[in-house]
Amino acid sequence: MPRHPERSRPSSAARRSAAGAVVALVLLIAGCTGTAPGTASTSADPTEEPASASATPTPGSAPSAEELALVPDGNAYDNLPLFTAVTEEVWGSDGQVSGRAYIDALVAAGFDKAAMEVTNDRTTIDNPAESIQFSVQWGDQCLIGQVGPTTGDPVTIVMPVVEESGCLIGETRPIDW
Repeated sequence: MPRHPERSRPSSAARRSAAGAVVALVLLIAGCTGTAPGTASTSADPTEEPASASATPTPGSAPSAEELALVPDGNAYDNLPLFTAVTEEVWGSDGQVSGRAYIDALVAAGFDKAAMEVTNDRTTIDNPAESIQFSVQWGDQCLIGQVGPTTGDPVTIVMPVVEESGCLIGETRPIDW
C-alpha cells in the first residue's frame, strides 16, 4: 500500500486568511437576507432573531451611538443597532484600522470588555491587516463586526457562539489594556 507523505499544517497566516474568508462569506450571505435596519426584537425568545433584524444598516439612515443605549436585559439583536452605530463611528474616524479603537468605543458604549474578542490589525510582517474582526459575546449569540480596506463599508451581524471558540474563528489578540 503506498504511503502518503506527511502533510504539514497550514501556517497561522493561512489559517487567519481562511478564517477571515469564512467570516466574510457568512457576513455576505447573511447581509443578503436582512430586512429593515434598527428595529427591536419583539420575540419572547431572546435567542430568536426578530423578523426585522438586519445584518447591515442603510448608510445615513442609522442613528448615532449617542442616540442609542445599551439594552442590558435585551438580546444581541436588541443591541445590534448600538453595536453598528459604534462601528460606523469608529470607521469614520482616524482609528478606523485600529482594533483597539473599536474595543475602546464599544466599552465606552457600555459593552462588556471581558466578553470581547478582536483580531490583529497588523500582519506578522507589520503591514496593516486587510480586515479586522471584533465581537461581543451576548449569551449564546455574538455581535460581530468586520472592517478594513478589503471589506468596504463596515459589516455587523449577529451570529451564534462557535462552540469551543467563542465568537471569532482563528487567531485573536489579547485585550490586555
